Amino acid sequence: METKPVLEVLSGEDNYLKWSVRVKTYLMAQDLWDIVEATNEPPTPENEAAFKAWSKMNAMALYGIQNSCGPDTFFDIMEITSARNAWEKLAEKYKPKGPEPSSSMASVPLEEDNLDSNTKSGTIQISSDIREITSDRMASVPLEEDKLDSSTKPGESHKKGNIDDGVEIYMDFYKALQIGNWNAAKEFLNRHPHVISAKITVTGKTALYVAAEAGHVHIVEELVKQMSEENLERKDIDGFTALALAAYIGNYRIAECMLGKNENLISIGDNNGNIPVVLALFNGHLKLARYLYLLTPPEILLPENGTMGATVVCEAIYNKALDIALDLVKRCPRLVIAQDRNGESPFYALACMPDYFLSGNRLVLWKRWIYSGIRIQSGGPMNDIRLNIQKLARNRSQSNDKEIIGSGIYSLSQLVSNLRTLMGIEHLYEMKLAHFLSCQLLSRMKDQISISNDQLRTNCNDVGAILRAIKEGIFEFVFEMVKADPQYLWARDSKSSNIFWVAVQYRHAKIFSLIYGLDTKSALASAMDSFHGNNLLHMAGMLAPSTSLDDIAGAALQMQRELQWFKEVESIAASKDQSNLNKDGLTPRELFTKNHKDMRKDGEQWMKDTATSCTVVGALIVTIMFAAVFTVPGGNDQNNGFPIFLNKKLFMVFIVSDALSLFSSSTSVLMFLGILTSRYAEEDFLESLPRKMIIGLSTLFFSIAAMMIAFSAALFLMLHEQSWIFKPVICLASIPITLFVLMQFPLLVAMANSTYGPSIFNRKMKRWF
Repeated sequence: METKPVLEVLSGEDNYLKWSVRVKTYLMAQDLWDIVEATNEPPTPENEAAFKAWSKMNAMALYGIQNSCGPDTFFDIMEITSARNAWEKLAEKYKPKGPEPSSSMASVPLEEDNLDSNTKSGTIQISSDIREITSDRMASVPLEEDKLDSSTKPGESHKKGNIDDGVEIYMDFYKALQIGNWNAAKEFLNRHPHVISAKITVTGKTALYVAAEAGHVHIVEELVKQMSEENLERKDIDGFTALALAAYIGNYRIAECMLGKNENLISIGDNNGNIPVVLALFNGHLKLARYLYLLTPPEILLPENGTMGATVVCEAIYNKALDIALDLVKRCPRLVIAQDRNGESPFYALACMPDYFLSGNRLVLWKRWIYSGIRIQSGGPMNDIRLNIQKLARNRSQSNDKEIIGSGIYSLSQLVSNLRTLMGIEHLYEMKLAHFLSCQLLSRMKDQISISNDQLRTNCNDVGAILRAIKEGIFEFVFEMVKADPQYLWARDSKSSNIFWVAVQYRHAKIFSLIYGLDTKSALASAMDSFHGNNLLHMAGMLAPSTSLDDIAGAALQMQRELQWFKEVESIAASKDQSNLNKDGLTPRELFTKNHKDMRKDGEQWMKDTATSCTVVGALIVTIMFAAVFTVPGGNDQNNGFPIFLNKKLFMVFIVSDALSLFSSSTSVLMFLGILTSRYAEEDFLESLPRKMIIGLSTLFFSIAAMMIAFSAALFLMLHEQSWIFKPVICLASIPITLFVLMQFPLLVAMANSTYGPSIFNRKMKRWF
């Protein structure tokens, strides 16, 4: 009878000798040792038959070596494809230094010495079944069961690292668990009942773990019935219980099944201390996370009991579970300034999430209208965010709702829901709900920060959080915190930047406008950077981050916006600040010119390209309209030379439209020629060039519209009795106008708004604290 190999798991230098003897014996038994010991180079791919045979044997030898490595040692060889190289690498790193024993076989005790004579006489070899499962992860390949000697009772095992030595599972059992064959698995458990709690893989996974990983709920339910509460708490080498795995992969029913048997599982962390609710949040399984949070004992989340409470809040914030974050902060406000496992506070985490605030979202007009009409009720689940159990239950029993309320009503509600989703209403509702919750959370955080001492504030990196919120453009966060404690106006980071420096650096006009509501704006604007000798006006001379310019069309408008920023900061800076030199010997204006040289060139090229294209179109319209007035529809009267349709109203429409198109297109051509001949100085981008472009595009648009009207009027004069031809042609005539509107009108509006519209800065802001 064959016996299957019990490979020693290489954990490091302490068991290398024992491991090497056992693996070498195994490889020799499989006629694979020659691959490892070979001194000749392997055959080349040109020798197809020899290379194919060598590749297969090399893969089998490498497979055996890899399977006998622990997680850390496997990492050393996981990229090596040669069995010989892998063996040499492990020997080089883990083989003990110093004289070797005279006989490694004699000096290293084998675990088989503890077995009976029948087991010792077996030949060690690996099952062909194991070779077939090449697609499984190395860590999940199960080891087979050895016979136990008479001194080992059923259910007991020797320990070997994280594996149960004496209770290793047959491959058929492992396969049955993975494919969901409960009958086969049950039959095996009836013969070996103690295996239900054994660790059956080299990574210490139990049968419950394997079934949960495969997602077979029915097997998990059966296994849980037969397992004790203590056995449910067994961990793999990563410290994962089966519940932790269910939380990690997001299987709600499996988690519910295990917690129904043992609620203590909810508090057991992995090797990194992460409890199941954190694992569920980390992977975005929000429904499961809410369920696990409900069952998590509040006391283990307190700051004095470790970092887990702050970690739950941070992960909830980062993964859009603001209801969990708000509920936990309400119950323990001190978590606001506590540090999570990464040394980060919930206060800082909220400052990193601009999507949770209205200022961090740009909505088009019609979406703003819908957003303003959405109402979020302050009662109900928001007053008691113990996570709306009724909603969870409703989601879980959605199929039962169909029977209760009737299929017709259910279908109607689904239709309404689909329409809400299609129109974006559902998304806007979720957005506004997030904004509502984030504002409540910010209010709680603000209150806690206000009563905290300087040391606690420093621990939670309060200044860093506020500066990060400015970088992200979260106006609400900055305004509420500075209003609660005006000392933040003078706070600086390690680079000597205060809040207005960062607002200028990242070009957030709404936050910068807060300076107009202060009596100390001159003092704040005159602060100096001790590292580079820059003042606030120097910061305006820096090139804006690309993210702040992405929403501005064209390099010319981007240059205009940069000039507007520089002029705005210049208007509140002291006269001496305009001539101050930084450590590079540059004034603010010189620094602006240096940093925006490429942008000015790009803006010039953009203006020229646009003007050139539009000039061609305008000139073409001038030519057509000039010729059209002398070739009027219907021709001229041969007796007096007047147009035949002179007394027709539509003829006057044709003439007037033709003339307007001619004059406006001529004007546009002249404007575009003015752009092409401009000097393109920096100041020209502020108003001169945009004004010419606005006039040119406006008159060009008007000339195209007038040309289409003239064309339609002429067509109707000639075909007024053939309306079936006239009407489709009129519709087609509107296509050019529509295309021009879609392509150029947004640019025209943006340029007009940027040049002559309301300023991006609120100079009329009243004192706000």
